[in-house]
Amino acid sequence: MTLTIADPVRHTVQQILSWFAQGFEHASESDMLAGLSDAEVEALAEDCGLSSHQLLALVKAWPHAADEMPAMMRALNIDPAEVEYRMRHVFRDMQVTCAQCSSKDTCRNHLQQGKAERTFVEYCGNADTLNALRANPDLLIEA
Repeated sequence: MTLTIADPVRHTVQQILSWFAQGFEHASESDMLAGLSDAEVEALAEDCGLSSHQLLALVKAWPHAADEMPAMMRALNIDPAEVEYRMRHVFRDMQVTCAQCSSKDTCRNHLQQGKAERTFVEYCGNADTLNALRANPDLLIEA
């Protein structure tokens, strides 16, 4: 006799295992950074074009701290891949801003409801940059 797990239970188990895996991955990255000297953290941050404070904040918030940013870009008809390719520093700065955002729930809800394009300027720390990117036809998603 074969024991089978109902699909909803299987999905829940897979989700829990995924959370644990992400937690271990995140803990591992934090541990690695914690094992570095201040000078090494400073050098690593400089290599990334960040302050050491930004780097530490990102590691604490990562790995999915800026997932909303590409979704917001697509909602605004901006091609995230094109921005990353053409404007790598701008893209990275936007990721840092998004990762440190305190309006994640609002952002996610508005993206999900399809109203982010109308409301993002009210809460998004990247609003000015996003509006500037929307003005560049080379960065827009081709219809």
